[in-house]
Amino acid sequence: MIETANRVSDRTVSLKVIDKIIEIGNDLLQKPIELMQGVPETLEALNGNYKLVVATKGDLLDQERKLKNSGLEHYFHHIEIMSEKKESDYQKLFKHLDCKPENFLMLGNSIKSDIIPVLELGGNAAHIPYHVTWTHEQQETNLKHENFIQLKSINEILKYLL
Repeated sequence: MIETANRVSDRTVSLKVIDKIIEIGNDLLQKPIELMQGVPETLEALNGNYKLVVATKGDLLDQERKLKNSGLEHYFHHIEIMSEKKESDYQKLFKHLDCKPENFLMLGNSIKSDIIPVLELGGNAAHIPYHVTWTHEQQETNLKHENFIQLKSINEILKYLL
C-alpha cells in the first residue's frame, strides 16, 4: 500500500499518510481468519484419499500466517505460495509435485487465475464462487470445458471425488 501511495502521489505522500497505511495494515493482520462454509468438513472427508495442496498467491509471510491461523495446515501435503498464477507457475507446481496435469484438480474462486491456466494445461478445475473476489480476478463464469465443474459450495466436490 505504501508503494502504491508513493507511486500515485508521484513520491509526495506524507509521513502522516504512511503512518495511517501502516495502521490499516496492522489492523488487517489482527483480523481473525474466516473460513468458507464447508471447508473443514470437505478437507476432512478428502484427507487420506488424495494429496491435498494449497496453491495460492500473495505475500509469502501473509499467506503463511493466514494458513497457520486457519488451523487447516495439517491437511496439506504441499503448500505453494506464488507471486502469480499463470500457466508457467502451474507447470512448475506440476513438476515439483511430479503430477501430470490430467491428475490435478484445482478448486478456486478465480476463473482467471485458478481455473483457466489449469484447464489450458490439460488439468481439471472446479469454480467455487465467492462474494469477495478481486476486481482484476473477475471474469465471465459461463465457461464450457470438458474438465470444468461449476460448484455452488466447496462441499459439492465430494460427490465427484468420493
